[in-house]
Amino acid sequence: MPAVLNHKAQEAPESIAFGLVLAMLGAIAFSAKAIIVKLAYRHGVDAVTLIMYRMLFAVPIFALMAWWAGRGKPALTRRDWWGVLGLGFTGYYLASFLDFAGLVYIGASLERLILYLNPTLVLLLGLVLYQRHISRRQALGMAISYCGVLLVFGHEIKLAGAEAAWGAVLVFGSAVSYATYLSFSGELVRRLGSLRLAGLATTVACILCIGQFLLLRPLHAALVAPEVIWLSILNATLCTAAPVLMVMMAIERIGASLAAQIGMVGPMSTILMSALLLGEPFTAWVAAGTALVLLGIFVFTRSR
Repeated sequence: MPAVLNHKAQEAPESIAFGLVLAMLGAIAFSAKAIIVKLAYRHGVDAVTLIMYRMLFAVPIFALMAWWAGRGKPALTRRDWWGVLGLGFTGYYLASFLDFAGLVYIGASLERLILYLNPTLVLLLGLVLYQRHISRRQALGMAISYCGVLLVFGHEIKLAGAEAAWGAVLVFGSAVSYATYLSFSGELVRRLGSLRLAGLATTVACILCIGQFLLLRPLHAALVAPEVIWLSILNATLCTAAPVLMVMMAIERIGASLAAQIGMVGPMSTILMSALLLGEPFTAWVAAGTALVLLGIFVFTRSR
């Protein structure tokens, strides 16, 4: 018996370490999405076509995820299906499309910093929708983070002008859309489970993105450079499906709070990859803005 207990005691640190690695890899993989999108845009593809290919390759994975998570569980009610449709539209279709559209106009570094404001947007929606209290420390963290984004945005708008402003608006709209998904998903998460809901909602989003392409573009628009196809496959697997599973497995091992704090590596990895792979400049403005955003989110999450 003592030998068995010692073996279990040794497994716990290994499981925590594995959870830390999963959380870090998941954050980096999520952040690589913007890099892949910017690389694909160099081959003359537009946002509607590019997101169609991403979702086309991702839909089998998410459909399988939804089926796997729903085995042996009760069928969805009509109310559940309406909830899945609404959350799939806001959380994955609209948020993804606005993000892809915004990346046409702004750099990957600014895009990641804007999306990283998501926890603060969830809190603001909670204040508006449910009159939830915001503490002073939370407000301080939010203020620091938004100052960081404004610092990078101010520098980029000097370089790109009105296009950068429009791109930032689109990406911020993406962040608001996903925050709306998080704010309204609580009941369905409890009823269906996070993995089943994510699989169903993303499947809905995939169908909407493919339908959007068929509605807005002629079929010959699907004839794109081979590089776009391979980048879309990479986006659908490495930067979409894999991070969802890695982050959820990490949360099971180390908890949501620690996983979220490790996720702070995301913006840093995006800035590094954008400099190395895209040739985007790494300036003092970007460094200062990123530091402020990370500090603000750290203060914000610690206050919770």
